[in-house]
Parts: sequence; C-alpha cells; structure tokens
Amino acid sequence: MESDPIVARLRAAGCVFAEREAAFVRRHLIDPGDVERAVAARVSGLPLEQAVGVAEFGGVAVAVAEGVFVPRRRAEAIPEVAAVLRPDAEVVVDLGCGSGAIAAVMTRRLPTAQVHAVDLDPASVVVARANGRRFGFTTHHGSWWDALPPALRGRIDLAVGYLPHAPSARIDGIHGDFRAHEPRSSVDGGRDGLDHVRAVVSPMAEWLAPGGAFVTLLSAEQAAHVPARIAWQDDDDAVIVLDRAAVAAWLS
Repeated sequence: MESDPIVARLRAAGCVFAEREAAFVRRHLIDPGDVERAVAARVSGLPLEQAVGVAEFGGVAVAVAEGVFVPRRRAEAIPEVAAVLRPDAEVVVDLGCGSGAIAAVMTRRLPTAQVHAVDLDPASVVVARANGRRFGFTTHHGSWWDALPPALRGRIDLAVGYLPHAPSARIDGIHGDFRAHEPRSSVDGGRDGLDHVRAVVSPMAEWLAPGGAFVTLLSAEQAAHVPARIAWQDDDDAVIVLDRAAVAAWLS
C-alpha cells in the first residue's frame, strides 16, 4: 500500500515518475494549500512545472506559469556551450526566451555580461520579466532582433536561444501534457522545423559584434543540413554555433 499520499495521487493519475514529482513539489512549495493546489493541477493534467510554478534548469530555479513554454532539460547544453565559447562576452541575448530560463543561466555563467531576453508571446514576457528582476536580465517584447534596442545593433557577442524547431507534421507526437498547455508557436518550426532559425539568421550579421556567434540546439538530423559548427551532439540533438561566416555561407 502506498504510504505517501502525494505519490499515491500522482501514480493513480498516471504519473510514471510519481516519487520524483512528489519530491519536486515538496522542494519548491511549503504551504499545505500551495502543495494541494499544485498536486490537484498536476493530477488534472497540467505539466508539473506549470502546476508548481517553477522549473529547474541549468542549476537555477525559474518561475513559469500555465500557458508558458516549459524549459526542456536538453536545452541546458545551449548556455553550457555558449559560456565556454565566449567567456568574455559583454552583451548576451536570449532569443525566444519563453520564461527566460537560458537568460537566467547566462547571468550566472557570465556575471559581468549585460543579458537581454526577447519573446513575442505576452504571457511569456510577463514571466520572463519577473525572472529578469530576480536574476538580473532585461526582457523585451517583440519579434526576434526587432524587439531589441537599436543601440545593441553590432554589439552582441553572444546570441542564444532554444528556437521552435519541431517540424509541423510532428507536433502531434509531442507529449500531451505539453501539447495541450503550451502555445503551438513555441514548438512549431514549419515544414522542416527550420523556419525560425532562418528568420533569426537572415539579419543576424547586422546585430553580432565582430567575433560574435549564435548558439542554438536542433535535432541531430536538422543540424546535418545547416552550415554551422557542431559544438556538442548526442544521438538525438546537436548544439550548433553560427558566426558571421556561417551566416554568409547559409545565405549565399
């Protein structure tokens, strides 16, 4: 018989990792009322992080909310690669920031850098701004580079981002918990999944400083078709680095 009532409720709701999820709830919530609301929301099908209001990512805990993209653990490789690539970066931008999780990690990895974050989704911007006040980055509302202050043009040492890159035909294969509670725009990358990467790359040379680069993650299959340096790869994913030369090659 199950001795932990939270684990029992989560397991009965079909949560495969019920013990791990119960520990996550207790790690971030203390008030019994908050715990009850979170467990009830999770049992109803809300993603764990949205139910609790917190996501763990890259060694930090960031606020999230219902309807806002939940940062994926595999994207932790993006700030890891970026911080090693340009430890001297003075200006960093997180494009399509969602909750601002990558921006938050970058403030910890590069504490002297000026970090900015951008997103088009109003709900995400609200959450990212709250995280920005806590971690020390500035959030802008708008589409990709256009949302940034013009004064940053040509001064960005590092751009990072976990861009929507799921091919449209594969969206229905995303786990139902997330598919039902995140904007489709946060995952749908068009026919081949690369529409948003192209949109970011096209004007990128205007925004990057000399020696600047953009670091993102794609599927390993997609990365094989992009003229970029692969900085990290496993069986499923690859972190790629695009500099001015790579952009010129892609656009030529």
